[in-house]
Amino acid sequence: MKSVFDFFHMGGYAFYVWGSFGVTLICLVFEVWFLKQRRKELLKRLIMLHGRKS
Repeated sequence: MKSVFDFFHMGGYAFYVWGSFGVTLICLVFEVWFLKQRRKELLKRLIMLHGRKS
């Protein structure tokens, strides 16, 4: 059990290490969300432009 505690404690740098992982995860989630929103907007715009040409 001590080795599991040591792993999560990270030699005294746990706050920095796990905080870095958390911030990275949050950034990745927002990046995916923003990309999906942008894709929706672009598809909607393309459909509108295509409808105008016809």
